Amino acid sequence: MPDVLLLGKPGCHLCDDARAIVAEVLTEFPQVSFAEKSILDDPELLDAYAEEIPVVLIDGRVHTIWRVDPARLRKALQ
Repeated sequence: MPDVLLLGKPGCHLCDDARAIVAEVLTEFPQVSFAEKSILDDPELLDAYAEEIPVVLIDGRVHTIWRVDPARLRKALQ
């Protein structure tokens, strides 16, 4: 089953929007694991994604930057 990771940071309104969309889509995929990580907690992630959050990774690969398209996420998880 895929793993979904949301990279963001506190106070990021786009991250809040992404979290809501991901959570909604994942209700259809209860077998998928989900985690969140703040880029502020990891210097490498901060360097890589400081200007690109939120980032959604599926199985460690970038799926989406900035805005999450629910239909695209559903398709990737099928």
